[in-house]
Parts: sequence; structure tokens; C-alpha cells
Amino acid sequence: MDGPMTSDRPAGAEGRRARPLIVTEDEALLDDLLRLCAAAGAEPEVRHAVPERSAGWESAPLILVGDDAAPRVRGAARRRGVLLVGRDQDDPGVWQLAVEIGADHVLRLPDAEQWLVDRIADAAEGVGRQALTVGVIGGRGGAGASTLACALAVTAAKAGRRTMLVDGDPLGGGLDVLLGGEQAEGRRWPDFAASRGRVAGGALEESLPWLHSLRVLSWDRGDSVVIPAEAMRAVLAAARRRGGVVVVDLPRRVDDAVAEALAQLDLGLLVVPGELRAVAAANRVASSVGMVLRDLRAVVRGPYAAGLDEQWVAAALGLPLAGELPMEYGLLEAQENGAPPGSQTRGSLSRFCTAFWEQALTGGAVS
Repeated sequence: MDGPMTSDRPAGAEGRRARPLIVTEDEALLDDLLRLCAAAGAEPEVRHAVPERSAGWESAPLILVGDDAAPRVRGAARRRGVLLVGRDQDDPGVWQLAVEIGADHVLRLPDAEQWLVDRIADAAEGVGRQALTVGVIGGRGGAGASTLACALAVTAAKAGRRTMLVDGDPLGGGLDVLLGGEQAEGRRWPDFAASRGRVAGGALEESLPWLHSLRVLSWDRGDSVVIPAEAMRAVLAAARRRGGVVVVDLPRRVDDAVAEALAQLDLGLLVVPGELRAVAAANRVASSVGMVLRDLRAVVRGPYAAGLDEQWVAAALGLPLAGELPMEYGLLEAQENGAPPGSQTRGSLSRFCTAFWEQALTGGAVS
């Protein structure tokens, strides 16, 4: 794999986090800021001036200073993450106040509301390194993409990685079923269909079914089969902010929602059986996916038609070879007995996934 791909949960991502600090006596402004904090999923601390204990000022991940309070914080220690906020669009003195308190930005409401919500949410979540996000796509129907996506997620979780598996194929039957968790409690895609703007990563993670030590966002058994593009963008962005790894199972067609998902992938794996018709079908998929995703690689699955091997298939597609995936006998029987794909340590699927993560998460070359 070319280039560094290392990603893991940020240090200190677990446990209680310091709260954003609001400094103002302007009740109308305070109401606005509390509303924006609620939208970002943050519970702030409110003060009229610099906290008596300086640690409160220094430890807050973000400080929102109302322009009415700027004169009262002039003597506070200089630090990053101080924002001067007000509602007077025509106040010429606000820039001087910003210089005096060392503010990073001057924000005027309501114009800057969405930008401010994003910053507050980042601070509340303690955003660090984003998740390594891998998409899996079948070169043709029945190629085994969903099985590989599940196996990648199960293997990552077994290795202790924070892992989320996202089912981006509404017609695929549900990855929770493949994992034996269709009855597990938790939210499914229809619950997020109306999502717009920003979704809190922590709330998303905690709301999903917990299966085989990973979080799974799949489909319910209802009739809804549409993921709005805005919902896909918001949900995947939230998943990535939590760190670790995110695996996305995607359909072969590229609609607006799939294009949003492809735009957030670090790497795509195109699963191609070793037969001529599969290569022809996969070539069409690769052409459409490649218009959005720059890093698409072939995973070639045996057995092979006469004269074909993994190198030939990858070359025919014009894609780098991510690896060969031999046939794993007994996989269906194992799943019927409650063992998810990738759980059989000695199986070829588990070995492929283990080698993939070892190299992908250290920036090595997958071969």
C-alpha cells in the first residue's frame, strides 16, 4: 500500500472530557450559545468572567467569549481556542478586542452559527486522528464483498481496534444478518435518514448494535431502501471522527449517496472472482467508482478460470493488486453455527484480513 495509512483512536479518547467554556453576561447571546452547544452535543460551563481557578480557563477545549465580556478577560493567559462571539455586525471595535484577548477568530451570529457548531462539536468529541476508512465493493453480484467487509471488521475488532461496520447497500440483505445480529437492539439506517449537517460521533457509536466487539450500522427489515446523500455524508463523517477503523460495504451502482461514501474513503477494495465474465463486469464498476475514488485496488478471489491468476486479473482491470483471497471451505457452515466471517483464525479469510490490517495500519504495501 502506497503512503502512510496509519490511523487509530486518539490518545485519551475514552473517559470524561473537559467542557467548552462560555464567558458572557449577555443573556440573549448566552441563549444563542447554549442552543448551539446543544446542537453540537456539548454541555458547556458558563462564567461571567475568567474562572477564579485558572485551570478552568486553561483546560477548556474551547472558550467562547462574548464581546460584552472581552474587557473582563484581558488579563487571562494567552492560549489557543479562544473565540470572540457577538451579534453586532457593524462593531468596528471588535477587532481590537480580539487582539487584546488573543482570540483566534471573531464570529458574528447568526452568520457563523454552522461553523461554530462544528467547532464546538470537535471540541466536545476531542477530535484526533480520523479513522482509516476502507470501502469494499463487488466486481459482480455474488463476488463476496459483504463477506469480506464483515471479515475485515471482525478481524480489526479482534485486534483491539475501535471498529465500525457500515452497510451502504440497502438491497444487500443486511450485514447484521450476516453477523447473526438481526435481533440486536440499536438504531438502523432508517433512523438516520433525516440526518443533515453534523451528527455527534459519540452518540452515533453508542446508539448502534454491538456485535462481535464492533458497532454495526445496517438496515432494518422495513421497506425503506434509500440513503439520502446528506445522511450518508453526515453519518460517515461522524463515524470517522471516532478514530480506529471504519469498513463500508458498498453496492456496485454509484448514486449520490454512494458517491458521498466514496469521497470519504481512504482506500477501496474491488472484489473480483477469477473468471472472464467477472472481470468484464468489474471493469465497468471500476470505471464508475474510479471517477470518485482515487485509490481503488483489486482483491482477486479464487478459484480461477483456465489461464487466469490474480496478477492477470489486476492487470486486466488496470488496478493495483491488494491481494489474493483463496476459497475458504466450510464458511457457510461456520456462519450457520454463529461464527461470523473472519472469526476462524486459521481460515484463509482471516489470514488475508490480518495481513491487510497489519500492513494498512502501518503504511506498508499490501501484496
